[in-house]
Amino acid sequence: MADFSFHHGGVSVPSLDEAITWYGDVLGFELEKRFYIEAARSHTAMVRKGPLRFELFEVEGAACLPEDRRHPPRDLQTHGNKHVAFQVDDLESFLTEMEQKGADVAFVVREAFGNGCFIRDCAGNLIEFVEEANP
Repeated sequence: MADFSFHHGGVSVPSLDEAITWYGDVLGFELEKRFYIEAARSHTAMVRKGPLRFELFEVEGAACLPEDRRHPPRDLQTHGNKHVAFQVDDLESFLTEMEQKGADVAFVVREAFGNGCFIRDCAGNLIEFVEEANP
């Protein structure tokens, strides 16, 4: 079996500059590089936080995110990629920080199997944060 590891997730956004700022201010990502993808007509940026990378695409003439893709349970009713998820040590303190930063908290889960939440980025894309249950 070929060996591989996770490199990055990616989202399309209406404003690359706004997204770079949002991912920096809210989640602490730093701009790694900016470039243009001619075939996709996309102004693109790679942002990074430690080993985590996120690719942001501002594509000329792109459609807005459909409303159903902005709510986790409804989003699952459409096939395709859903979201990326990051682990946090303490969901409650993470949620407090997100509220202080004005993040759009879309959905919170508190279950026996673990706690988590989804926030929406500045374009409405869902990002999950999970706190794993103690064994």
